[in-house]
Amino acid sequence: MTHMDTSSPALTKRVVYDDAVVRGFVWASVAWGAIGLLVGLIIALQLSFPQLNFETSFLTFGRLRPLHTNAVIFALVGNMMFAGVYYSTQRLLKTRMANDLLSRVHLWGWQAIIVGAAVTLPLGMTQGKEYSELEWFLDAGVVLVWVAFAANFFWTLGIRNEKNLYVSIWFYISTVLTIAVLYIVNNLSLPVTGTKSYGAFAGAQDALTQWWYGHNAVAFFLTTPILGIMYYFLPKAADRPVFSYRLSIVHFWALVFLYIWAGPHHLLNTALPDWAQSLGMLFSLMLWAPSWGGMLNGLLTLRGAWGKVWGDPVLKFFVAGVTFYGMATFEGPLLSIKAVSGLAHYTDWIIGHVHSGALGWNGFMAAGLFYWLVPKLFGTKLHSTKLADYHFWLGTVGILLYVAAMWVSGISQGLMWREETGDGGLVHTDWSAVINSQQLMYVARSLGGGLYIVGWLMMAWNLVATAMQGKAVTVEAEVVVTNLPEPALPGEPRTLGILFSKPVIVSAIGMLAATLFAMPDIALAVLGLVLLAGVVAFSAGMLFHSTHQGKHTWHERIESRPLAFSALTLVAVLVGGVYELIPGLVMEKEVPLAANGEMCVQPYTALEIAGRDVYVREGCYVCHSQMIRPFRSEQIRYGAPSRIEESMWDHPFQWGSKRTGPDLARVGTKYNESWHWDHMKDPRYGQEYSLDRNLSIMPAYPWLFDAAVEKAVVADKLAVLKKLGTPYTDEQVKNAVADYDAQAARVVQNLVTQGKADAQAHADSEIVALIAYLMRLGRNLEPAGGKSTAQGGK
Repeated sequence: MTHMDTSSPALTKRVVYDDAVVRGFVWASVAWGAIGLLVGLIIALQLSFPQLNFETSFLTFGRLRPLHTNAVIFALVGNMMFAGVYYSTQRLLKTRMANDLLSRVHLWGWQAIIVGAAVTLPLGMTQGKEYSELEWFLDAGVVLVWVAFAANFFWTLGIRNEKNLYVSIWFYISTVLTIAVLYIVNNLSLPVTGTKSYGAFAGAQDALTQWWYGHNAVAFFLTTPILGIMYYFLPKAADRPVFSYRLSIVHFWALVFLYIWAGPHHLLNTALPDWAQSLGMLFSLMLWAPSWGGMLNGLLTLRGAWGKVWGDPVLKFFVAGVTFYGMATFEGPLLSIKAVSGLAHYTDWIIGHVHSGALGWNGFMAAGLFYWLVPKLFGTKLHSTKLADYHFWLGTVGILLYVAAMWVSGISQGLMWREETGDGGLVHTDWSAVINSQQLMYVARSLGGGLYIVGWLMMAWNLVATAMQGKAVTVEAEVVVTNLPEPALPGEPRTLGILFSKPVIVSAIGMLAATLFAMPDIALAVLGLVLLAGVVAFSAGMLFHSTHQGKHTWHERIESRPLAFSALTLVAVLVGGVYELIPGLVMEKEVPLAANGEMCVQPYTALEIAGRDVYVREGCYVCHSQMIRPFRSEQIRYGAPSRIEESMWDHPFQWGSKRTGPDLARVGTKYNESWHWDHMKDPRYGQEYSLDRNLSIMPAYPWLFDAAVEKAVVADKLAVLKKLGTPYTDEQVKNAVADYDAQAARVVQNLVTQGKADAQAHADSEIVALIAYLMRLGRNLEPAGGKSTAQGGK
């Protein structure tokens, strides 16, 4: 309801939209996307042809894989997201972005960060945390650029000419706020040097924080902003209104509240406490409802317009993208069930799941957006609709081939790892034989990825040709100003009143109920269930008995108040984050003590810290886990299940998420120093690799034998770790180099005794430090720096 005099002419303004920044983000996404996808194809081929590692440090799988993931997430999808946000936000708010300088800082600052990542990651400058590998100096850049983006976005909300916020803006608000919280918390660290830092969290704390971030980076960087783009561009392309406004409300609030809780489902069957695992599984299963609600809202928007889909490549990509979103969000909760995760985790099934979302949902939404957007940005028609159709079918076949190959490979791996003989032994004891049995699937994966890349390159050529046949357009529009001050209606609450209104209170009770239901205490869980049932019943009553005869609904009121809307969104997000993280972050570390009062879990020595840094730098964590799950098959293969305190001094944690190679949690008790020496020099021991031979696909690391450890910073590393809670004494920090040399001499002596006479010339080399670290794994409950007791063998 409004008190404006409808007989008077409406107030209008002339607005010139800033589409130059949109064009910049579009071209950046197309170009970086091609690079990121090509790197992905290279590392896929390296798993079938390890010769493609070229025995060169910056071209190995372990260093290129983080480059691929960061390029696809932050360069391809990130730039695409920003293009869609800048274009749609200006139209939805009927105003130009508030500050052109901030828009340019965002555009060029983001590209500078991507260039920094493209240089530093192959050089091994990494924090070693998935989707969060960038070192501290680039993290600082990300924060500064994100602040520029956020300031510009919220400033634009403040000067908008449209009173109410459309659903797309809701999703953008959640992204801007939540990514800021996630990125800052997960990347808290202390620098050691200009290019090296250690994260603030360690062990299980780090695992919980990392996957709180990692899962919700998928949620609030790869999902919510793309849903906002869907809600704007799909109706535009179909020339139809969104199917259901109410469903979009339920979709938004349920998604932003539930998603943030689900991170622990990445850590099922690990040493993480059961309550945290159950919490992640429970909320992951609940995500089925809002995710599919959003998918159906998108697809049903096409009611009456399905006839357009066949002839319109934009709608083809949007429909397929939304469908892949539905597939990925069905598979995600399925994989969060403990029994299913027990089979799928660490296998190629997870790779297939991730790529169905990244290539199908994000990649196809990007293609649909670009095919719709570029002709409008350059005042022309798409150069070739037929070429866009070819792109669609190549991409679709490529994705399906890729995902199907990974499903087959992943399920096969999971079954083969646990298959037992009649007398209780393992059928498949040769790890390389299990991996190489799936080489047909790996080649099929590479073929599918290759088809997808060909389609992307066809799109790039088509978009460039489209731009060349037109010219950059400056769009001016006469807009009606509806965001005018209005006298408050009798009884209408102001912003503070809205924050404490009945729907918010009911929602708060619902959040409390969900929290109690997730508690390990059965009485609290029952209380939570009762409260939750009451909230559902009350909400249903409000929904079915509400009337909207000339009155503002509560949600329409907060849509006209960005501050209140943003505050409620932040609360919905933080509730889950606080409950999930705070117990692990504030508790004191309880270090198990032996009968003589000494710590059972000794911190790593100076030499072992140097070796662990080499391990992280080379990306060993992307192929090897250090977490033995409590399964009989894993105990037979690796040893006793991992205990939570074993990794308590790990900055970062090394539990891993993929096993292209075997678990290394107990590898120090399995092989001696000379075995590691030979294995790192030549994993195939002089034999030529081919697809039909059961040989290791691991790259060789010859540079480790020549590169010397920078011992000048060894003491600095221990000093920083001491500040972060590792119990080093001042004397250990002071004597770090001397202790390093003493232990290195023992490792070299063991190597010489085991027949490696040339090891004496490598006492200061990185290979000695790495071997010391690998020999420590599985002995975290023993005194550090002890003698070798493992046996040799291949």
